[in-house]
Formats: sequence, C-alpha cells, structure tokens
Amino acid sequence: MSKSQYEAIRDLKAIRQTKPEPLSEQDLNDILEVARWTGSSKNNQNWAFITVTGDQKTELSKAGDFTVPLLAAPIAIAIAMAPMGYEFDIGKAAQNIMLAAQALGVASCPITLHREELAAATLDLPEGWRCRYAVTLGYPSDEATPAKFGGRKPAEEVVFSERFGG
Repeated sequence: MSKSQYEAIRDLKAIRQTKPEPLSEQDLNDILEVARWTGSSKNNQNWAFITVTGDQKTELSKAGDFTVPLLAAPIAIAIAMAPMGYEFDIGKAAQNIMLAAQALGVASCPITLHREELAAATLDLPEGWRCRYAVTLGYPSDEATPAKFGGRKPAEEVVFSERFGG
C-alpha cells in the first residue's frame, strides 16, 4: 500500500455539506461498483444498494434522527440487508462506498436509520430485509469541512495485547 493510500484510509472523514448538483452517472456507477465488490461473509453478498433522491430521500430521512445531511445531499445509497446478512458486511460496504467517493472527489456521510420498519416500508423491502444505514453522496460545497469529533483516543486506551487492558 502506498503512503497516499494509507493516508486516504486513515484520514477518511464524513463531510456533510454538499452542492445541490447531481452526481455524475459515471461517479455514481463507479461508487456502486466498489460497493458491489466489497467482500462479504462466505461471499453471500446478502445486501442490496438502493439509490434514493428527491421525495424518496425525504421520506427515508424520517426513519432517522440526525438526517440533515441526507436531506441536503443530492443522492444517498441505502444499504439493505437480507435476512441472513451480517451487520459487519454492511459496515464494510458503507466504508468502501465512502472510500470510493473520497477517491473520486465526492463527499460522503454515513446516516443511521433508527426506525428500521419505516425505512423498510419506504424502500419497499421484501419481508425480513432490513435497512439501518445509508451513505449520502454529493460534491463538496465550498464551505465543506470534515466532521470534527476531537481526534482519537490515545492508543493505550484502545489497543491491547492478549486481553482487554493487557
């Protein structure tokens, strides 16, 4: 891995301020291709990626509590999980969507959908499917700044050897 690749992964940040202009079809397709190729448990790919815009995006925003970035972005990808899916795989897909977006100069922000039943109904998911997460996408606005949460905890507080606290 090159230093620039390492830094891109280490420094990935959510960006909430986007321009209203739509994403190019090429950028969206490239991001969705990376999502589709994300590794999954036993390669089951128990997911679906649903793009939402306009009124559908507004309806989906009602399923979460902190969805201002969803309302502001021109498009989002809702990540639906099949009944035998794993949250870990959904998280990997979301991270890959964000990394692909960053590589293309596209801002992204993860969104939690706290009311899964409402999200499922809005997206017309099949029985047993869930949607708890979406990722907003848009070109960064001129005022765009990464979300700031005060850096990272020191390594000695979160990295251990052999057992917790060890």
